[in-house]
This record gives sequence, C-alpha cells and structure tokens, in this order.
Amino acid sequence: MNLAFVESPVQLLNVLEWAHARPGARLAGVPGQPTGPAGTTRLPVADLTVVVLSPTDPMSRGQLRRMAELARDEGFTVRWQEARGGAGAPLKTVRELAPMLHRAERIVIGDPFSRYVQMLLTLFGGKDLTVVDDGTATMEFVAQLARGEKLVRWHRRGRRGPRELVLAPVTFLARRRLTPSRGRDVEVFTSMPVEPPPGVTLTPNRFAWTRSRFGPPKITRGADLVGTSLVETGVVDPDQYVEAVAALARTHGATRYFAHRRESSDKLHRLAVETGLEIVRPDLPLELIARRGPIGGTVLSFPSTVVHTLPLALVGTGIRVAVCDIAPEWLRDTASPRAQGFLAGVTGTARDVQRLPAPA
Repeated sequence: MNLAFVESPVQLLNVLEWAHARPGARLAGVPGQPTGPAGTTRLPVADLTVVVLSPTDPMSRGQLRRMAELARDEGFTVRWQEARGGAGAPLKTVRELAPMLHRAERIVIGDPFSRYVQMLLTLFGGKDLTVVDDGTATMEFVAQLARGEKLVRWHRRGRRGPRELVLAPVTFLARRRLTPSRGRDVEVFTSMPVEPPPGVTLTPNRFAWTRSRFGPPKITRGADLVGTSLVETGVVDPDQYVEAVAALARTHGATRYFAHRRESSDKLHRLAVETGLEIVRPDLPLELIARRGPIGGTVLSFPSTVVHTLPLALVGTGIRVAVCDIAPEWLRDTASPRAQGFLAGVTGTARDVQRLPAPA
C-alpha cells in the first residue's frame, strides 16, 4: 500500500502527478480503461490512500477540499484528518493512522520540514519514501540533505526557542529517515532544479496529469500577476511589495492579481485599493487555474514555485511567464540572512521564463 500525507493543495496536486508518472500508469483517453466520474480515467497505482492532515486557515482548507474531490474522481481513497483540532488531536491522529502506517510499503510526503510529518516518520520509519514538491522548499531540502545539515526552512533566522529545542530529537530522527539506506529507497519527485545526494532517486515532475486533464486554456489579452506570501513570512517589506506590484501592473498592463492562499486579507484589500487590480482568490492551485483558463498571455511573478511549474503546465500554449527579481532593499530586518541568495537562486535556475529587473 502507498500512503501519502499532504498538508497543502500543491502537495496533493503533486501526489496526483507522482501517481500519474509511475511506471505502467495508464494514460487518459485509452479505450477500455476503467473510468471515474465524468469519464475521467482512474490511475493504476495500487492502494494509494491520501491522508489530508488538515491545516487551520480557511483558504488552504478550501483548496484542499477541491483537490480532494479531484483525487477521488481519479479513483483514489482520500481521508480527511482534523490533525490540528485541539490539544489532543496529534495523539488521536497517530493512534487512528497507526494501522495504515504499519501496512504501508511506501510513504509519500510533501513537506519534510513539517513537524507533524517528522513526528510520523520517527514513529513509523523503515518504509520506502517519496518526497513530492511543496514549492521551492524542495530545493533547500535537497541541498540540506546533501550537506548533512539539520532541516531548517530557508526563511527562518535559525533562532532556537524552547519549542525547537524540545523538537530537536524529532527533527534529527526524521532526517535519518529521509536518508536512503540499505533496504529503504528514497525518491524525490520534483519540478525543481536539484542535484540529489548519492542514493536518492530523482524523478522529474513534468505536470503530465495536469496537462492531460485541463486545457488548453483560453488566453486573454494583457497580463496577470501572481501573488506571493513573502510579506507574510517576514521576508519582504509590505510597502515595498505594494509599490512593486503597482509598478509591474502599470508597465505590463496587468488587470488581475491571483492571490497566494497565505496572503492576508488586509494586504489584499490594500493592493486592490492602491493598484486597481482585481484580486482573485483561486479555488485550486495556480497550475490548474492557469491550465483551465482564462489566463493572460503574460503571467508575471516574483521568485516563487510558479516560475518553475507554470512553464511545464503551460508548455505549448504560447503563454509567457516572467519573473521579477527581489531588490535587496525590499528585504525586512527580520529576513533570514539566506533570503536574498535563496530567492536569487529560485529566479536564476528557472527555465523558459523571462527575467525582469526589480522596479525602480
């Protein structure tokens, strides 16, 4: 049995992509194959169960519920777990999932930095393991794994508070579980440009499932702008961000702003008032929204996951993806010392995108 743990809509999307890319996977539209609702072709990965470790923020929950519907339409079992519903929720979750974890041959995860996932790995290690993308954090995870470093998110300053000290043994053990060993295979399924350490299998994510199920999109005139949560994570100054969005909209004729699910309502309201952009809160990950359309002929973004994923999802459509650099003066004092270099790396390694200088 394959058992996947997801905590975000993008993770669930990439679990579906991983299933679609498995050897022997049946392609959509082949006569005689079993189909799900609305004629969709069921994927053939045996006994894949997806466990949604539900987050608390409404936007993520809404998108996850929509993604869960798509997964069920593909023939997979999806279990919605209220893993954060109170002080006793983690223990209850572990107790309820224990039989499935014991039976699983392979565990698929989307966020190796997640304390929740790390806890599950320490309790039920020794399984074959696949890590699918949860955004650009995959780049940092693979680099830290190759260097033998502890797992720390790139935007954290590295201060070790009481909680981090208590959880340090969990992180240490989880990192061992994420390292391949005799009898345990570790795979990274990714669309990011990474160099895996010895023993780790790298499988490219080409968004074949997305392209087979959605589109081709209707393309509109002008441009659309993709939002980012760099303000919310304490990396970019909010005033600088609003000014940059306004400048990009003016220069490229953008009319819509696709909000990141973690962007605050206050910031989005300010963007609408000060830039005149129509704020769109997508109900699915942007790769599916863009592929479904309508979408602008140019998609503008700051350094983020979409500068790597959208060119793959939109290949052959003629849509141009452009990425705007983050100027050093935009960074807040709270930003990690690694932030500028990491963001530059996200932009510099993106393929099939146009580079834009930071607005003056």
